Amino acid sequence: MARMPPRAEAPMLIDTHCHLDAEEFAADRDAVAATARAAGVSTIVVPAVETGNFAAVRECCVRYTGCVPAYGIHPLFVDRASDADLGTLRKWLESELAGPYPPVAVGEIGLDFFVPGFDAARQEHFFVEQLKIARDLGLPVLLHIRRAQDVVLKHLRRIFGKRAGPGGIAHAFNGSRQQAQAFIDLGFKLGFGGAMTFSGSLRIRQLAASLPLEHLVLETDAPDMPPQFIGQARNSPQYLPAIAALLADLRGISVAQLGAATAENACSVLPGLIKCRIHP
Repeated sequence: MARMPPRAEAPMLIDTHCHLDAEEFAADRDAVAATARAAGVSTIVVPAVETGNFAAVRECCVRYTGCVPAYGIHPLFVDRASDADLGTLRKWLESELAGPYPPVAVGEIGLDFFVPGFDAARQEHFFVEQLKIARDLGLPVLLHIRRAQDVVLKHLRRIFGKRAGPGGIAHAFNGSRQQAQAFIDLGFKLGFGGAMTFSGSLRIRQLAASLPLEHLVLETDAPDMPPQFIGQARNSPQYLPAIAALLADLRGISVAQLGAATAENACSVLPGLIKCRIHP
């Protein structure tokens, strides 16, 4: 396994996308959360992927200081979802918005045209209906956009108009500069994480280095998308400071500047984070 670079001193960081409720963390979830916090990660957004894990996501946010929930149906889970699940999602969001652990977004939702055999029509149906829920409730969205950036943009414009109402985050962004600008124009921030750490990811690195800093946020997508410096090991939110240090280096700024800016960006697009940031 490759050796992880030393962690630079950094402010408290926000991981805008981490599946802390995932089965991969079942054996040591308490330790994972504690280690991440000790490493400087003050806030973790935990997105759901289907109605069956809504309760697990909520439990993470009750149990671990700094964790905040998002609820949605992931495009790779729509094959086992039904229209009734859309009703469940709406009711869950409405109920949780009035509770002590309100969701900061609808997510993870979107499209994935990478996995062989995908059903584009079914994915688009669930995506559009969840965009309507987000619109109705005034919540941002956490977008999965793999190999589907232009179709995602089409539906955002159709549901929200030329300027997407609540905005949100284009998670694991790896599109073109033109697509990046299109998401930015619709009020979205762009998520950068493990993929950016690979030396061969030239386009992603170039975008991470050159896009205006006010449009970038940090993420791990743990337990998935491990950064290059851990090899094929399980990803974890504890690696966010090292990812932040790499992005700071690409941009030629300090880790403190990078951390402060990306935290501010996350809070601006996910207003529900502000309370958590003030009271880490």
